[in-house]
Amino acid sequence: MVNDMRALLHDAAAAPPADDIDLATVLAGGRQRLRRRRARLAGGLAVVVVGTVALGTVVGRDADGRDTPAASAVPRPEGPVVRLADARQAKEGVDYDVVASQTNDNLDAANGRYFDGVTEDGKILFRDGPHGPENSMRYALLDPATGHKDWLPRFPEHQQVFPLELGRDRLVLLTAGNDRGTGLRAWVYDRAARTWASIAWAGLPDEADLSKTEIGPGGRLYVGVPATVGSPPPGGWPTGPDGEADDAGATGETYDLWSVSLTDSTDAREEGLRVGDIAFTDDAMVWSAATNGKNDRIHVRDLATGAEHDFDPHSGARCNLLGFGALDDRIVLSQYCGTYDNGRDDRVQVLTTDGDLVTTLQGNGLDGWVTGGVVRVTAHDPARPGTYVYEPDTGRFARVSDGNSSWGLGGPVPDGYLLWDTPVGTASDPQEPIPGATQWLARWR
Repeated sequence: MVNDMRALLHDAAAAPPADDIDLATVLAGGRQRLRRRRARLAGGLAVVVVGTVALGTVVGRDADGRDTPAASAVPRPEGPVVRLADARQAKEGVDYDVVASQTNDNLDAANGRYFDGVTEDGKILFRDGPHGPENSMRYALLDPATGHKDWLPRFPEHQQVFPLELGRDRLVLLTAGNDRGTGLRAWVYDRAARTWASIAWAGLPDEADLSKTEIGPGGRLYVGVPATVGSPPPGGWPTGPDGEADDAGATGETYDLWSVSLTDSTDAREEGLRVGDIAFTDDAMVWSAATNGKNDRIHVRDLATGAEHDFDPHSGARCNLLGFGALDDRIVLSQYCGTYDNGRDDRVQVLTTDGDLVTTLQGNGLDGWVTGGVVRVTAHDPARPGTYVYEPDTGRFARVSDGNSSWGLGGPVPDGYLLWDTPVGTASDPQEPIPGATQWLARWR
């Protein structure tokens, strides 16, 4: 069967984004997050920021009356800046140890077998499919040390499934609950009992966004329900020097925050917060004021005391927040900040929960998100493509691979693990995706 995400991934190959999507990556850190340019794709991924913009962000009007974006040099962000050229080459056996790999030779022709994440006790969530006219699909827990696959009981679900939590005791997978793609549903696998349980919430609005979900304190699921949506200006988005629409500095989107129990279908409550993106550290909930557009506020709530503070992340006049995550006392913002004569301005900005700027990773075609206790960066710059790792606590910045597959692969991994993918084969046409991919799972030293 032709891969059911083919059209989506073709778009992603033409205008690369972040990837994982882990729904943690995607969904979070994670969310592993396929780059959005005002239109929402299934899943989501991200990039990051700060900046004083040199010259005006609009320099004139085209013949059709639309504003044209600034065509000058990419502005330098505020605070310390790290660029792709600053990364050293990571070495297997020194920086990381590969524990497993999985190759699909031609995902452009048919679905294959995938690593969809790693459990807290080091088992790989291995997916086979979907295949055939029935979209049949099955999961196993793969022991990377022995290669043994423990196939899980099947559950009657033929839609796209996104792993959110892969624990020692349970697995939590999310789907849109009906044929219209609305109505969030969770599938919870009890690893000891070897049984699946399905749960949906009558009190949760059908519009709840699967890509805006996080596991929070006490195992509750926090969900965003669309509140306000940005729109193009009259005449459409201006065109950048690269010929693409440039929506940098666009009005962002907001969501009303809800939370639900994963054991009680009657427990759904509106939290009384309007947010952009949310994330959790061990002791705080953090959220942006808007997402998928300009964001000028980050909020932090202490989970123990309820005390709150907020700050301006100084993300620059043209920076759209596309990805958001938290790690220890660090907040990670992934952003697209416009296209200039000498390249696209993409950034991954790292701040403390007090609002202090730590580092901004800046480059052309850059995405970043929190996963496995580090910031994984995917670069699509033809000069320095590949996967990079940034450690907020040490400042270590290393390049792991020199190429990216065309496919949105991966899932959540525990601290100490790194999951990435590289291309296999050659595209028949430059506008087509590279057909195959190898996924690599490693322990990060």
